[in-house]
Amino acid sequence: MDKDKVYPFTEIENRWQQFWEKEATFSAPTQSDKPKYYLLDMFPYPSGAGLHAGHVENFVGSDVLGRYKLARGYNVLHPMGWDAFGLPAEQYAVKTGTHPAETTRTNIENFRRQLNSIGLAIDWSREVNTTDPNYFRWTQWIFQKLFQHNLAYVDERPVNWCPALGTVLANEEVIDGKSEVGDHPVERRNLRQWVLRITAYADRLLDGLEDLDWPDSTKAMQRNWIGRSTGGNVTFDLEEGDSITVYTTRPDTLFGATYMVLAPEHPLVTKLTKQDQEEAVQDYIKAAAAKSDLMRTELAKEKTGVFTGSYAINPVNSERIPVWIADYVLMSYGTGAIMAVPAHDERDHEFATTFDLPIIEVIQPPEGTDVPEGTAFTGVGTMINSGEFTGLGSIEGKEKIIAQLAGSGKGEAAVNYKLRDWLFSRQRYWGEPFPIVWVDAATWESVKDRETAVTRLLPEEPVTYSENGEPYFALPLPDSALPLELPQTDNYQPSGTGESPLANNTDWVNIWFNLETGEGRPQSGDKPEGDEWVSARRETNTMPQWAGSCWYYLRYLDPSNAEAILSEEACDYWGVPDFYMGGAEHAVLHLLYARFWHLFLLDLGVVKEPEPFKKLFHQGIILGEDGEKMSKSRGNVANPDDYIESHGADSLRAYLMFMGPLEDKKPWNAQGIEGVHRFLRKVWREFIGSPEKISAEAKDSPAFLRVLHETIKKVTNDYENIRYNTALSQMMIFMNQLGKEEQVSVEAARDFIRLLAPLAPHLAEEAWSKLGGSGSVARAGWPEYDESLLKTEEVSIGLLVNGKARGETMIHKTATQEAAMEAAMANAKVAAHIEGKQIVKVIYVPGKILNVVVRG
Repeated sequence: MDKDKVYPFTEIENRWQQFWEKEATFSAPTQSDKPKYYLLDMFPYPSGAGLHAGHVENFVGSDVLGRYKLARGYNVLHPMGWDAFGLPAEQYAVKTGTHPAETTRTNIENFRRQLNSIGLAIDWSREVNTTDPNYFRWTQWIFQKLFQHNLAYVDERPVNWCPALGTVLANEEVIDGKSEVGDHPVERRNLRQWVLRITAYADRLLDGLEDLDWPDSTKAMQRNWIGRSTGGNVTFDLEEGDSITVYTTRPDTLFGATYMVLAPEHPLVTKLTKQDQEEAVQDYIKAAAAKSDLMRTELAKEKTGVFTGSYAINPVNSERIPVWIADYVLMSYGTGAIMAVPAHDERDHEFATTFDLPIIEVIQPPEGTDVPEGTAFTGVGTMINSGEFTGLGSIEGKEKIIAQLAGSGKGEAAVNYKLRDWLFSRQRYWGEPFPIVWVDAATWESVKDRETAVTRLLPEEPVTYSENGEPYFALPLPDSALPLELPQTDNYQPSGTGESPLANNTDWVNIWFNLETGEGRPQSGDKPEGDEWVSARRETNTMPQWAGSCWYYLRYLDPSNAEAILSEEACDYWGVPDFYMGGAEHAVLHLLYARFWHLFLLDLGVVKEPEPFKKLFHQGIILGEDGEKMSKSRGNVANPDDYIESHGADSLRAYLMFMGPLEDKKPWNAQGIEGVHRFLRKVWREFIGSPEKISAEAKDSPAFLRVLHETIKKVTNDYENIRYNTALSQMMIFMNQLGKEEQVSVEAARDFIRLLAPLAPHLAEEAWSKLGGSGSVARAGWPEYDESLLKTEEVSIGLLVNGKARGETMIHKTATQEAAMEAAMANAKVAAHIEGKQIVKVIYVPGKILNVVVRG
């Protein structure tokens, strides 16, 4: 066979992908004598743009590990699914009239095709889709249980409202005051929202971080996001007769509180605003409503605010202090009000300086502390200008001031969290419907004490909201009525009232509701017979995209189970993922939400381990060739389809893993793949295109065996530690040694092919087959290195001519000078520099260096 024959990667890859599918090579049984290894990817949102190279890096990174573990004898579960609800599909429906389900189905088919073309070892029998009623039935079931346990409630909350999109946006969907989708202006507006009481699990979420094998930076982000602090609640009387309670971590600075600040949304703002300040206050509130929380809390920005005209009384010294509103105070943190101590808080100092408010120092820094002039000292020290507490240290002063305030009814010790309860509503069509209906007060009074399938699910405290002064009460759907599916519609336009497009479908919304079955019938028809039927209105908000992604890793374990989220057998065998691969951008969103739901499911007895993801690995970002994040709008996306067509899936896989450490950020280089492709062509030529090179009778040389077993040892260690780039570098060293050998044994060739298989599985399968291997190389086992073969009496010595490095050679560590000269002359570069010249001196250090000094 011609050694230069073109490497037929397309033919090879198609053949082996069909083989894997036909043979179900990567199917993972729930019971096995092998140890289990559950490998999880953050499942993708199937956008219309398809995969780009950054996505492929993530999936190949986990796939290499999964294939390695499979070869090491594990029963590997590596599933895939789709996080398929969300705003983009709905916006596409608004523009085109195409149902989101159709768009989603088309996108999923394309994603699945792309993932298969990459050669991922996926158990597709466990595929899940968050938009499948058989899946979101259980999402609704979990919500129903949260509702039943008083962990779900309704509240009027300031939200990011986008008039152009007609929906509420999460903070992460707002960039510089505009929507991430469409770049539309976003304002703050109070809307009726479902909220989950994640704060009830704050301490458990914080404590659970200790034992997790996660990147330290991610654990730190969650700790900061939860933000547990100890301090006190302090009550300030207002001259108007009301009072305001603030939370502070620094009661020791109370004597330095010279003004108070309320969030613009605080309910007392209107009452406290004096007539001559009304116009300024209302203008300021409107301006603040157009800003995101992030924009409002950046320390570097200019401080703004307005005086209300009212005053509060400092409870420790009875001083009269002005009450301002300012957007650097958020209603979502603490009580939406702060006592401002400008001498000892950076933001307060900037504000006081801007508006010429008093700054009184009440904490003296420890001796030797450098406090730049014009700045706030924010540390602890000795109390000064603090009445009877002067001279106390900050820690002791905190305790004594809180005790005094508690005695007078003006304060108490308190623990606070930055973590806020989870806003769980979206005003969208394309999301999981809430399994909830609303009834009026009269209906509630008539049904709340009845024994029905619905009332048995009611929480201890009823969930209510008011509309036009009238109260409404929430009733859950019973299990028999799940899943509650979205109604078919051609109208995806916003309702115009703040409700989702579902509000436009009156026959779906306004129903006769059956308290025993949960069935709903349109009120446009007659009321069915029987007192179990009542007038009700369905919830028109839908759940956020996070809902389905909170628990998908559990459904993979038992995706066809119609009776439960998962069976006890599946739970006992698989447990939770052993390794989770995904982006660091989800540190305080998905990763925190999933931990909360998992703890709740633990309390229900659905799961048995306290944490969902023990081991977490963040892959780095692949940038475009312009050094910016890959984005279709920037035009810098590397489409994997193009490179699979031009170089093959194995070349793409291997190049992505060769670019650098998997966790690092690195730019895509379209030319870089060519070098890896040449390496794979060399593998093709040596192992498949040159049958005479591999022989069952060949006796491998000691030098070759040493490099082979060095390669087995290093690649094994590198795969274990996710260092794929250096694993591939070692394989290239092996191939260089192979090129020097006239023949190698079949056994040695098979060993190398098994090492290559996780990175370049298609080529490895082809070579394995040609070398007489049976079945798939993926299940052929893993080679072991022989430590005795790694030991050698040879060392590498440097070769110099007139002190300049000209190469190196392997030589016995006790070789004579004559033998060293022979080795040097065998090196073409050294020989060229010596030829025709007089050798003046030879400097030889055995086992280290040979320097030949020449003249002429």
